[in-house]
Amino acid sequence: MSNTSFPDRSGAIARAEAYFDRGTFQSDLADWVTYPTESQNPDSGPELTRYLQNATRPRLEAAGFTCQIFENPVPGGGPLLVGERIEDPGLTTILSYGHGDVVRGQGDQWRDGLAPFQLTEEGDRLYGRGTADNKGQHLINIAALEAVIAERGHLGFNVRIVVEMSEETGSAGLGDFFRAQKDRLKADVLIASDGPRLQPETPTMFMGSRGGVNFDLVVDLREGAHHSGNWGGLLADPAMILAHALTAICDRRGQIQIPEWRTTSLTDSVRAALDGLPIEGKSGPKVDPDWGEESLTPAERAFGWNSFAVLAMTSGVPEAPVNAISGRARATCQLRYVVGTDPDDILPALRRHLDRHGFETVEIVPDKGGPFKATRLDPEHPWVEFVAGSLTRTAGQPPHVLPNLAGSLPNDCFADILGLPTVWIPHSYRGCSQHAPNEHVLKPLCRDALRLMAGLFWDLAEADTLPTAE
Repeated sequence: MSNTSFPDRSGAIARAEAYFDRGTFQSDLADWVTYPTESQNPDSGPELTRYLQNATRPRLEAAGFTCQIFENPVPGGGPLLVGERIEDPGLTTILSYGHGDVVRGQGDQWRDGLAPFQLTEEGDRLYGRGTADNKGQHLINIAALEAVIAERGHLGFNVRIVVEMSEETGSAGLGDFFRAQKDRLKADVLIASDGPRLQPETPTMFMGSRGGVNFDLVVDLREGAHHSGNWGGLLADPAMILAHALTAICDRRGQIQIPEWRTTSLTDSVRAALDGLPIEGKSGPKVDPDWGEESLTPAERAFGWNSFAVLAMTSGVPEAPVNAISGRARATCQLRYVVGTDPDDILPALRRHLDRHGFETVEIVPDKGGPFKATRLDPEHPWVEFVAGSLTRTAGQPPHVLPNLAGSLPNDCFADILGLPTVWIPHSYRGCSQHAPNEHVLKPLCRDALRLMAGLFWDLAEADTLPTAE
């Protein structure tokens, strides 16, 4: 594929382009999508193992990796694969990651002509569950490694890769597995892919994620409902109490009122990294200009600040209301939070705040899954600068650089347990319908991602010096 008799960067990129252009990427992704790896489905265990055994393991072993599949240390969690290609212990070692599990297929909700576990091409889109989250993304990275090996004959650095099968159920067991396998997973940096670009045509990097904690607020006053004519004005309404409690958490424009939830980590370097980054694009809803922290830009609200949301709320029987005062009301809530917020004090701080405002009857019920922790790498870190420089060289434009993703993923396992600097390069876009019917990826974006990753993996061996693990 190279234009000369000597291996070079452009040759590796050309190999990655050819892999896409001849349709091999699409056919490989089509095969991986056929595995119904729904980790939220308790009957999917055999499919989770089959994906590792029949899809990813043979692909990695053909590229010179030694692979081992491990049982999850947490009962009910999906298996994990660890592959490694160690060319020289003295070389830089990168750790990469992907997850082969997907959310429920929701097949009855997909548009006519589409199905979750069958890849369907329509114009520039490839539809199927896992195309964006996350089979397509780790397939791109593996294929880019293959392109460099084919061009150079070797990588010039070491790679370890983890593929887990429980990410969509909160990465059950991943932290325990990393603690037990810390020596096996030693590396200098994590370079992996998940999530969306800010804009489809521009590469994006992020170096962490907001944390997330879910909980229910419950007002349970009495057994059953009672006639509103006979008891109206006499019985306290749990829905009204709950509504007022929610307004004590956020004001009318969604600004957080709990002091401990108002972070102090929006530093000058984080503000500088977020300055000018686009939030709105061609896909997705229009941003409400009068919602969220008034003193912040939209980018600062999404990536540098905490946000509170009511995910669901019930009282009575909404689908069949009757003339009665309900005895119970419930709201399922979520706080997305950035570094600088104490995760251990999120719910205690909420309890203190509600009590101060007279809402002692509002019960806080934590989510059984527990929180995702917030992580962030400084935008001026040497690994950030190296990766950004490589992406700029290939793309001809600088990437969008986010201190952290607005959503949540198990980055704390890499940053806190393994102690690694973390750089994520997403290969999807915000309109991909991940976690929803009609999930898809954009073909031009996938081709561009293959080019970028081939260039980056080439540059890892060509650099005079690379940052080392501290």
